[in-house]
Amino acid sequence: MFIQIEATPNPATLKFLPGRDVLPGETRDYRDAGQAADSPLAQRLFAVSGVAGVFLGADFITVTKTDGEWAHLKPAVLGAIMEHFVSGAPVLDAGEAGEAVSEDFDAADTKTVDTIKELLETRVRPAVAQDGGDIIFQGYREGVVFLHMRGACSGCPSSTATLKHGIENLLRHFVPGVVEVRAV
Repeated sequence: MFIQIEATPNPATLKFLPGRDVLPGETRDYRDAGQAADSPLAQRLFAVSGVAGVFLGADFITVTKTDGEWAHLKPAVLGAIMEHFVSGAPVLDAGEAGEAVSEDFDAADTKTVDTIKELLETRVRPAVAQDGGDIIFQGYREGVVFLHMRGACSGCPSSTATLKHGIENLLRHFVPGVVEVRAV
């Protein structure tokens, strides 16, 4: 098994591509070992000293470190990923449902929200996934779009620029009612 590694805009996070499906469908973001009870893969990664976060995407895994150098942590993370896939264990335990994301918006804004979600799904999420992260719609109130940043995007130094100069400009261009984008 060959696992590719890519840098992300977040220096504390690396993207690991095992060359196979990881988690088709909804992504999972674990910020600590306690949240990883439903994922044998995430549990195995949190067992590596220095791992602070695990994000599971469709065909990639991003790992965020607490401190130290990647040169020391990378071999242990690679070993944990390889051991997991060679063992044949599932990425998620059977029957575990994804975390429900509650959305907050006025019913009168449904058409606007549908347009925002479509733009996020078709233009933003694929680009953000390239950097090892994800952005989820959280709400829309009085022209402000609230987004939840996950994976490499969470805590990334360039995430504010991505929100303000990238996503906000895109949404303001296509959705006249949007005045601002904020991370939650």
